[in-house]
Amino acid sequence: MSVDEVLEMLQRFKDSTIKREREVFNCMLRNLFEEYRFFPQYPDKELHITACLFGGIIEKGLVTYMALGLALRYVLEALRKPFGSKMYYFGIAALDRFKNRLKDYPQYCQHLASISHFMQFPHHLQEYIEYGQQSRDPPVKMQGSITTPGSIALAQAQAQAQVPAKAPLAGQVNTMVTTSTTTTVAKTVTVTKPTGVSFKKDVPPSINTTNIDTLLVATDQTERIVEPPENIQEKIAFIFNNLSQSNMTQKVEELKETVKEEFMPWVSQYLVMKRVSIEPNFHSLYSNFLDTLKNPEFNKMVLNETYRNIKVLLTSDKAAANFSDRSLLKNLGHWLGMITLAKNKPILHTDLDVKSLLLEAYVKGQQELLYVVPFVAKVLESSIRSLVFRPPNPWTMAIMNVLAELHQEHDLKLNLKFEIEVLCKNLALDINELKPGNLLKDKDRLKNLDEQLSAPKKDVKQPEELPAITTTTTSTTPATSTTCTATVPPQPQYSYHDINVYSLAGLAPHITLNPTIPLFQAHPQLKQCVRQAIERAVQELVHPVVDRSIKIAMTTCEQIVRKDFALDSEESRMRIAAHHMMRNLTAGMAMITCREPLLMSISANLKNSFASALRTASPQQREMMDQAAAQLAQDNCELACCFIQKTAVEKAGPEMDKRLATEFELRKHARQEGRRYCDPVVLTYQAERMPEQIRLKVGGVDPKQLAVYEEFARNVPGFLPTNDLSQPTGFLAQPMKQAWATDDVAQIYDKCITELEQHLHAIPPTLAMNPQAQALRSLLEVVVLSRNSRDAIAALGLLQKAVEGLLDATSGADADLLLRYRECHLLVLKALQDGRAYGSPWCNKQITRCLIECRDEYKYNVEAVELLIRNHLVNMQQYDLHLAQSMENGLNYMAVAFAMQLVKILLVDERSVAHITEADLFHTIETLMRINAHSRGNAPEGLPQLMEVVRSNYEAMIDRAHGGPNFMMHSGISQASEYDDPPGLREKAEYLLREWVNLYHSAAAGRDSTKAFSAFVGQVELLERKMHQQGILKTDDLITRFFRLCTEMCVEISYRAQAEQQHNPAANPTMIRAKCYHNLDAFVRLIALLVKHSGEATNTVTKINLLNKVLGIVVGVLLQDHDVRQSEFQQLPYHRIFIMLLLELNAPEHVLETINFQTLTAFCNTFHILRPTKAPGFVYAWLELISHRIFIARMLAHTPQQKGWPMYAQLLIDLFKYLAPFLRNVELTKPMQILYKGTLRVLLVLLHDFPEFLCDYHYGFCDVIPPNCIQLRNLILSAFPRNMRLPDPFTPNLKVDMLSEINIAPRILTNFTGVMPPQFKKDLDSYLKTRSPVTFLSDLRSNLQVSNEPGNRYNLQLINALVLYVGTQAIAHIHNKGSTPSMSTITHSAHMDIFQNLAVDLDTEGRYLFLNAIANQLRYPNSHTHYFSCTMLYLFAEANTEAIQEQITRVLLERLIVNRPHPWGLLITFIELIKNPAFKFWNHEFVHCAPEIEKLFQSVAQCCMGQKQAQQVMEGTGAS
Repeated sequence: MSVDEVLEMLQRFKDSTIKREREVFNCMLRNLFEEYRFFPQYPDKELHITACLFGGIIEKGLVTYMALGLALRYVLEALRKPFGSKMYYFGIAALDRFKNRLKDYPQYCQHLASISHFMQFPHHLQEYIEYGQQSRDPPVKMQGSITTPGSIALAQAQAQAQVPAKAPLAGQVNTMVTTSTTTTVAKTVTVTKPTGVSFKKDVPPSINTTNIDTLLVATDQTERIVEPPENIQEKIAFIFNNLSQSNMTQKVEELKETVKEEFMPWVSQYLVMKRVSIEPNFHSLYSNFLDTLKNPEFNKMVLNETYRNIKVLLTSDKAAANFSDRSLLKNLGHWLGMITLAKNKPILHTDLDVKSLLLEAYVKGQQELLYVVPFVAKVLESSIRSLVFRPPNPWTMAIMNVLAELHQEHDLKLNLKFEIEVLCKNLALDINELKPGNLLKDKDRLKNLDEQLSAPKKDVKQPEELPAITTTTTSTTPATSTTCTATVPPQPQYSYHDINVYSLAGLAPHITLNPTIPLFQAHPQLKQCVRQAIERAVQELVHPVVDRSIKIAMTTCEQIVRKDFALDSEESRMRIAAHHMMRNLTAGMAMITCREPLLMSISANLKNSFASALRTASPQQREMMDQAAAQLAQDNCELACCFIQKTAVEKAGPEMDKRLATEFELRKHARQEGRRYCDPVVLTYQAERMPEQIRLKVGGVDPKQLAVYEEFARNVPGFLPTNDLSQPTGFLAQPMKQAWATDDVAQIYDKCITELEQHLHAIPPTLAMNPQAQALRSLLEVVVLSRNSRDAIAALGLLQKAVEGLLDATSGADADLLLRYRECHLLVLKALQDGRAYGSPWCNKQITRCLIECRDEYKYNVEAVELLIRNHLVNMQQYDLHLAQSMENGLNYMAVAFAMQLVKILLVDERSVAHITEADLFHTIETLMRINAHSRGNAPEGLPQLMEVVRSNYEAMIDRAHGGPNFMMHSGISQASEYDDPPGLREKAEYLLREWVNLYHSAAAGRDSTKAFSAFVGQVELLERKMHQQGILKTDDLITRFFRLCTEMCVEISYRAQAEQQHNPAANPTMIRAKCYHNLDAFVRLIALLVKHSGEATNTVTKINLLNKVLGIVVGVLLQDHDVRQSEFQQLPYHRIFIMLLLELNAPEHVLETINFQTLTAFCNTFHILRPTKAPGFVYAWLELISHRIFIARMLAHTPQQKGWPMYAQLLIDLFKYLAPFLRNVELTKPMQILYKGTLRVLLVLLHDFPEFLCDYHYGFCDVIPPNCIQLRNLILSAFPRNMRLPDPFTPNLKVDMLSEINIAPRILTNFTGVMPPQFKKDLDSYLKTRSPVTFLSDLRSNLQVSNEPGNRYNLQLINALVLYVGTQAIAHIHNKGSTPSMSTITHSAHMDIFQNLAVDLDTEGRYLFLNAIANQLRYPNSHTHYFSCTMLYLFAEANTEAIQEQITRVLLERLIVNRPHPWGLLITFIELIKNPAFKFWNHEFVHCAPEIEKLFQSVAQCCMGQKQAQQVMEGTGAS
């Protein structure tokens, strides 16, 4: 099947009504996308076919939305690969296929055009992309060929298979289409915005004409060439597409058969224009083709066509950025040399005068030289292959001497000098031995020069024939008027907001160029001088004019404003009036100061620029230059003047504020003291000296006087009048009533500016030009501008810049600078987030929007996003949803990888982002889990392991069904941080809560009897009706908001009550508490009743969903409160809500019993989310909640089938994880001591009442308890089933292996193998079975070691898992052989090899952890205890150094010398060790190394065996 047939089939399948066909379509697309990462391994031909298919899918519109975005992104990624790489060719082939769709994706075209090697794309694709940026097709839809290794391989395969001659590349059917409309080259430039140009068929674009458009447009000016039919054109295209040295003769014969003589001119044009001009790599192939064809007439046609195209390019508009025409000219030069000089044929003077061409280019300036020098160099390059024209041929050497003379010019561009040097090297000439003459200075020759570099004269002399579209917004002042002196300022042209003064680039869009200026018609390249001249003039004048204007206006303005507002107590009015007047005076002063100097400066700059561009100008040209300079200066003087005026005005505002700062402060101070400000001196003067009509009154300025200032604002000199008084400039964004906030905002900005400046000063001078340092300076400028305008739009721009700046910085040459860079951007965002500025809700919403909408190359910077989240700058609910969607169910690999990193950092590593819980990334985790489940073994690398960790942390009690209870809880948590409540909702909620509290505490409410309870429910229903009337319970969203507001209000009341106690220490704490509970208990009862009575009596789902939603809201409010108040956080209200709700919902009622397990699950989820690592301020209340007798009893005793055990185990693990870092440090602080004691008490309760629970989960607990917490671990390991009677370990001659329980394996409910990496477990299983791979033992230590940091060298979890797994396998192995573990049966096995290797190979730290892992299995009588007891004793007996034996003794002894309880297995192991003479325990040096150690051992021995027996053992063993 061909690619087109496959695409047709896919199109049918996509819209098919048959389900199977639609599934095939989806499957094919998914496979194609998933295969993308393997494309680089494809052979060339197959990759090319895939590329055509990939491009065809986009072309035919088979994918939309996210899948389309993904397909386009893959093509973009491929094109960004290095030029010439396989994936680059894939991108080119795919792009060629859907090039006709590029106009629909202008932004995508911009990304393509920004690729570094864009200029090396095939020329026709460059054209499609450049026009695509304007959402248009090229004027002439040219179909170039793309020649890639894949297309060549495919064509050869097709040729060998004798496939009918069809173009191999989709999209080349119309390869030969040329324009049939007659076009005229009109050299016009429009100087308004470029988007305003409309390229009509008779006006081709003259600036940035791309690819061979210049040639195509000029082609139809010549006589018409007979075009062959379309099928012949296709065959010709196919011949040239598949042409190679190997099939040259065959293709020549095909051409002769296919093409009649009358079509040969068309073939010559096709060859030169559409092959040779854009495919320099195939020039030798095409030259050989001509030789093989042996058709002199055709060769002549090709040569003529080459000259014609060269002349078209030489006479085209040589705009600076028109690289395309320059490369076309170079290619044609190379071709010309190859078909003339290389074949010993001359280039005739009548066809091309090379020396004159160089002279003309030199006279006309640098732009022309950029075209001509590389062209001439390429032509002469071929002379080395000629017997006639190679040096020292006089014709060649004469041109080389001219080039040498040009090379000596000091201001010749370096790249042109390089071209000449390369040519000399290719021709084996030394540039220093050439003989440069004086041709370039020969004025006589210049007079007789035939112009080859400009269009025919008649085109220049017909400006009146210019099309209407070139009319511009230029000034209509005729050129002659420039001689008059402008004594009266002309009418303003610009509004104040039109001009952007942030940089000189703000001038560019408004510069006026009159197309009728004769100089530009003759020399269009001079237009580029205008902008530079105006910018230079402004730059020279702006600082002195601004400083002088402000200095003069400031004094006047200050005096008048102080006088007028001396009795006005409102500083906001004074400030606004001062700004109005200052702006007006400064603008007027600047205008009269700079107008004349600007006119002269612009004119002088232009004359200088024109003169340097045209070195040897004739008198007539000089006159044209003077005339043009005068007219341009007149046309653009107003613009330059406005720029300087606005610059002065923008600077004047802050200066005025500084001058009047004292006045503002005096008024503020008076207001704080509760009095109205007025200046007593002025008041006296006004009362005594001024007549009534003009006297100032206390309290404010007369409206008539204010009208004067408003007029100042309306008419700023030099600008069009404005009627917008609320925002006359950027200064007054806030309305008058918000002037107080404005002052606060100004202070925040000022502080931010000061801190940024300090950071910038601290950057070393060596890094001053670093891009990040420059970006910081740019950020500072934007902060200053935002401070000046102080409006929300400027703040939004600043916020956007700060966020994008953070996302853009991935790494820098200097780590300190990168740190400073990030700190500065955060500083700006936090300033905006300040409550006195724009506040947290607005800022976080905008920052999140920026993160969501920014470009892909920025979006996935995980360090920056984590930084923003850590600093509370992101709306997590919104961002989580976006991240989940952007993964496109696994199709967007970048988003998946990013989400994985983010989840790992925020939830697994828990790196300083304590306020983020799994609820914040609920949808992201859900999507990742779905991707992992559906990827069938092809999951992104690391995803299964990450999901396993996440699942082990959270899944013990989580059901992730969408809309299920857990979903409700997480949505509740997310919604708890929303602020934008409907108006009046808070007041309604407050009213209803107050009503409810009164109902709850009224005597009629009743509590115990059925009748009273019925009345109570009636009151609730009445309340609910009230709620419905208030509109509170109409929607889920309003219910959620109601509960959130109630929680916040109850908590706030509690805070207020506790604040009272602080202010009044004598107050009774019990009374204060009762005051808090008054509202909290009522609120809890309301929740409980609503849960019980929501939905049908039998419908448990509604009840559980409501409970989860409410718990989620309380959790969300708590986390938010904890985050904001930090050390001021109070646990009391939240503890009361949870404990009372727990008690209410565990009451012995049928309706509650039916949902009891789901209720307990909801509370477990709640407590897990609030675990101490996430909310450390809540830890005491949390411990009290999880250790409450009702909760423990319900979780561990009442819930059937022990379903509550795994959830409760997870909560204990959460507690141990929090304690671990503190417990490693032996010196506990007072708060941690209290928490530790509380934990011990909980464990003692569990040991007494639920020992089986500790037995089953001992492994998981010991895994997270630090090795130095001996007593804590002993408590857990001492647990034994209540139905078991422990044999006394001190019984003389106790036969452990004879105990009935000793062969029964204990139940371990922790998945301990989950932490083993898959490959490690595979190798371990293999070694246990076959003792291979042989390297397993030698690699074992390196697999267990994770760092070289003392105390953290080893993966403790992996050591624990390895020991228990090998032990359980060893026991199974011994049982399979019909034996039981004993000192004799455990030896000489792969299992013991591993243990012995670990004992010998590990260092002291690793061995201690390994022996601890064994000691953790010495518990009550069971097969594990027996096996590991034997193993410990065997390792002691077989140890090759006393150090190992000493460490075994230490591990056992340190567990025995702490307070009881002691595990049974530990006692019997130690007693056996010291009692059995085989171990020679008492002979070892470490037993007697110091008197106190010896006493310790004796004491322990006496405790274990009794004094008499211990004495006998010590003496007997010592004797033996």
